[in-house]
Amino acid sequence: MIRAESLVKEFRSYERGTGLRGGLATLFNRSYKSVRAVDAVSFELEEGARTAYIGANGAGKSTTVKMLTGIMTPTSGRCLVNGREPYLNRRRAALDMGVVFGQRSQLWWDLSVPDSFRILRRLYRIPDSVYQRNLRLYREMLDIDALGTTPVRQLSLGQRMRAEIAASLLHDPRVVFWDEPTVGLDLRLKESVRELITHANRELGTTVLLTSHDIGDITAICDRVLVVDRGRVIHRGTVRELAGTATSRSVLFGHQEGLGEEETLTRVRSVLPGSAASVMEDGRFRVDYPSAAFGSREVLSILLEHFEVTDCYAPEPDLESVVREIYGAGTGAV
Repeated sequence: MIRAESLVKEFRSYERGTGLRGGLATLFNRSYKSVRAVDAVSFELEEGARTAYIGANGAGKSTTVKMLTGIMTPTSGRCLVNGREPYLNRRRAALDMGVVFGQRSQLWWDLSVPDSFRILRRLYRIPDSVYQRNLRLYREMLDIDALGTTPVRQLSLGQRMRAEIAASLLHDPRVVFWDEPTVGLDLRLKESVRELITHANRELGTTVLLTSHDIGDITAICDRVLVVDRGRVIHRGTVRELAGTATSRSVLFGHQEGLGEEETLTRVRSVLPGSAASVMEDGRFRVDYPSAAFGSREVLSILLEHFEVTDCYAPEPDLESVVREIYGAGTGAV
């Protein structure tokens, strides 16, 4: 459904000299520099895939999405969406796409949301049965009727994002590009948005490419992840595989021996060298150990050997911390 082949996007910027003399000199002898925002990105997503495309600010995420949606033309390389190069025939390609950009509206600024939907219905030639079905769904999940006839420009950010999300799915697109779709939404509406796109994926086979800094969106919506840094893909795999790249893992345990807290912490650090140990609010002990040095079964065996363990829990690695580690590593693409 989506294919990027050695996709490159460079921006040319004008360099101005410093001070009055430098400013005057550049009037007659201008110099430019090229900045590569996307650097030979390649990936392929099959129909129905739910993929997060994530990275730090300035990593090249939004630029990639803009090329995939036809807003920008690649400097070199090629991308295909549903078998078409979107920047060569934007109007035809747009019929199969739903797009949300957190800072850019697809609605008519001076019209109400219902009026914008009526225009979109005609632009996309949406059958009445599909249009009415989707409106019922939006009333139920997004409380879209509460927006009334207020012009879009007078809506709050959260209200506008509800309308943008609904508009992106109104015509049952085959592929959806969402860039920070839940910005400005409260927790209840975030959950509704996640359920809505999951419903579209399950019932219609909608392909989803999501860029977001919200870890909740990533884990609830997507099953695969592409991590980009400095314009290059540096990690790809499932969400579970991403969590498995954590450099440290944790175990929480309790024991029934008469050891004091400090004595317990000292013993843990002794039997698991390189680990950090601390006391939780509920009285249990937390062990953070380097995953390169110990496996989870090995840690459990060591704890059972040295303590009368009463309970033990190994939480999944915090995905946000894992992503932060990957950004910090930021080496070659994988």
